[in-house]
Amino acid sequence: MRWLKTLSTSEQVAFLFVVLFGMLILVSIGSVLWSLRERPEEEQEEWQARWARFRHELNMVWVGACLFWAAWVSGPVGATLLFGVFSFLAFREFITLLHTRRADHRGLILAFFVILPLQYVLVGTRHFDLFSVLIPVYGFLAIPVASALADDPARFLERNAKIQWGIMVCVYGLSHAPALLLLDIPKYQGRGAFLLFFLVAVVACGQIAQAVATGKFRAKPVARRISRSFTMKAWWIGAFAAALAGALLYWITPFKVGQAAGAAFIAAGCGSFGTFVMQALKRDAGINAWGNRSAITGAVGLLDRIAVMCFAAPVFFHSVRWYFGGWT
Repeated sequence: MRWLKTLSTSEQVAFLFVVLFGMLILVSIGSVLWSLRERPEEEQEEWQARWARFRHELNMVWVGACLFWAAWVSGPVGATLLFGVFSFLAFREFITLLHTRRADHRGLILAFFVILPLQYVLVGTRHFDLFSVLIPVYGFLAIPVASALADDPARFLERNAKIQWGIMVCVYGLSHAPALLLLDIPKYQGRGAFLLFFLVAVVACGQIAQAVATGKFRAKPVARRISRSFTMKAWWIGAFAAALAGALLYWITPFKVGQAAGAAFIAAGCGSFGTFVMQALKRDAGINAWGNRSAITGAVGLLDRIAVMCFAAPVFFHSVRWYFGGWT
């Protein structure tokens, strides 16, 4: 710890990346070797399902780690642009797999080419008060107005709710990730990258622990028609695993040990429920994954990968701002 404190902020972040990617490489190699073990024929089907879930979660961890690395390398402005592109692709993926009408085009143009870039401009310029209300207040009022001007009342509420929900998750939720990089907390200036790293790390630990617990422990699903693998027992295990990881990483945050554990528990718990909610949306749309390869989306399965961050990031960001008195 004394040695780490002698390093500059950039050197500390670089060291964390060495540790993170080193651990991910070891876990990936170990999981591949584990998958090569021979198993009885009657267990093959169950094993394949468990292996697919674990591989999905591990891939999500890799995506999250690479996203954070790219955000750190590109700096605050580059990170904002990077997450803006991911929001655009995720929102496009969301919309193309749901049914819309010609009359929705005005609302979609407003959402894609006005609200989305404006949201990230507010992030990049640190206008956090306006950034926090642009979409849930002004965007939610402007989109139905644009849609109503198209003179098509058929399923008006349903159509607009889809657009509003999509922009809320894909744009509003995800935009809070780069906002963490720009927070200016007293005695913690210039160290926002550590907060984003902390968020990605604890959420990833929670997701992996939940996936392992789902395969290890039998429990009744909370909502079988939405997800047969989501159980409250696994959720608690994942949330507490994230809290433990948060306590171990408290030294890279402005929190104390207990505060870091509590923040990690809340972020991971919200992220897990976010994935569950997105599964409900997929069932409603009649698809198994957002990455429908027959759809002309800009990214295949991107929304499946970032859904957890879309729910965890805004809760964590506003919790940090509230705790430290709304500092920007």
